[in-house]
Amino acid sequence: MTSAIPVGDAYPYLRAASAGIRHHTRTLAQHTAPPTDRVHLDVLHAHLTALHQLLDHLAETTRPPHPAAGRHLATAHTRLFQSAAAVHDAFHLLPMADDTSADTECHPERLPERPPVLTICQRHLAAGHVVRRKTTPSDLNTPLTGHTTTCSQ
Repeated sequence: MTSAIPVGDAYPYLRAASAGIRHHTRTLAQHTAPPTDRVHLDVLHAHLTALHQLLDHLAETTRPPHPAAGRHLATAHTRLFQSAAAVHDAFHLLPMADDTSADTECHPERLPERPPVLTICQRHLAAGHVVRRKTTPSDLNTPLTGHTTTCSQ
């Protein structure tokens, strides 16, 4: 998929991150993929929350001069949080690597016993705080339907 917009060197880190995701996806598609583990989901969650922060910033700076575009970016911001929430939930449903019977639920009121649980939960709580300041609970629970686009294909 190529873009009609000239890329240049303005966004090298975004292009590198996108290339890394594409490479990872191709590698998984070509080979027998190992079962998803907690580390994999933790890294994917970190990527999603970083994109969430970027979209939050883009929506805020785009909305004053271009309200319609800002609303679309705000919707993408909400949908990305929903994706991150699903990855967070999947993380807690996977078994621990050492097969201990430790509690796998997210407990923000106490420190989890393993660092990956701590990082993913802290990251998710921070993203949730941002999205809940700007989004209603009904918006967070609304499935993506009826989306229209301005592109003609």
